[in-house]
Amino acid sequence: MKNLTKVMMASVLAVGTLAGCQTSPTATAPTTQALSNTQLQSYDWQLVDAKLTNGVKIKQLFVNPAKPLILSFNNYNGENRVNFKNTCNNMGAEYSVVNNNVQLNNVLSTMMACPEPQASFDTATMATVQGRYSLSKSGNNAPTLTITNANQVAQFKAVAK
Repeated sequence: MKNLTKVMMASVLAVGTLAGCQTSPTATAPTTQALSNTQLQSYDWQLVDAKLTNGVKIKQLFVNPAKPLILSFNNYNGENRVNFKNTCNNMGAEYSVVNNNVQLNNVLSTMMACPEPQASFDTATMATVQGRYSLSKSGNNAPTLTITNANQVAQFKAVAK
């Protein structure tokens, strides 16, 4: 009986291993694209994932699923601006695309005394938007904006304005 149990377990493991190694024929790796004002301003960018470099999810950015962090890039009277939506304080910055990266200038925020967890959301937002920006498209041609810095990686999906 022990031998039969061992054979059955080995069979289950072999089938599970083979099934886990299969790849979908439609899945393709994301393709990186050059950043441009047109691409950034064509969508709003909704945060879908943010993790510390050790893989731990940044909980402060996901306290209210109904109000996710959204980056909205726009041009106002010839000035490129990004607004950080759903924060307690009004936050935004001038931005420019230099060497295929977004540089934030004159980051501004109101100074309301926000209660928790909104205060932590605002603090986490400021840490998240500072870093190396990259734009890619997945196999289903959906644009993804990724911001990487020494402490974390955040991914944003494109949302129609």
